[in-house]
Amino acid sequence: MASVESAHVTRDLGPRPAIQVVPLRALPVSALVVVFVALSIGENWTWGLAFCHVAGGGLWTAIDLFVGLVVGPILGRLSVPARAEFSARFMPKMVVLMPTVVLMTLATGFQIAGNLGNLAAGSPNHAWLIASFIVVGVMAVIALGILEPANIAVLMEMRKPQPNGPRIGRLMQRFVYTAGVTGVMQVATLVIMTRVASR
Repeated sequence: MASVESAHVTRDLGPRPAIQVVPLRALPVSALVVVFVALSIGENWTWGLAFCHVAGGGLWTAIDLFVGLVVGPILGRLSVPARAEFSARFMPKMVVLMPTVVLMTLATGFQIAGNLGNLAAGSPNHAWLIASFIVVGVMAVIALGILEPANIAVLMEMRKPQPNGPRIGRLMQRFVYTAGVTGVMQVATLVIMTRVASR
């Protein structure tokens, strides 16, 4: 019975592209970004810090909102083979992209807050900054503790000779739902950051 079900799942998935869990061609780009972030922090380059924080935050927000509110509903209506093919092409990019974007945003944001004096207890922005740390901390835990493991689990399942289609579907649902949650939380971050910038 188990072999029949496995064969059924494999037929459902159809021909599959070769799965690369970590896209090696993206690693040099990610490494360059990390080096630039480190230099910007080490040398305290105002323009570099601002660029990394705005670009990283913008990408993080856009990705979360797009995946959670656009890709998610579409993916939920696709067949298992279509979900599997989408996952094989989309998920490897997220393995490298999301940790890089999270690092860019959080590391440079902390440095900028320190430079502006917003980390001091007497700063009028201190309470807003603490609120942003809480929101962004929760988002980082979700991104790196839930989204990334679900992402890698999908890719590892796809690499098996007989991948389990329903399990891939469940993992993709978890990925999309949690991306949607972080997308909503990103709106709270935007409110907090614009409030801090306006004071």
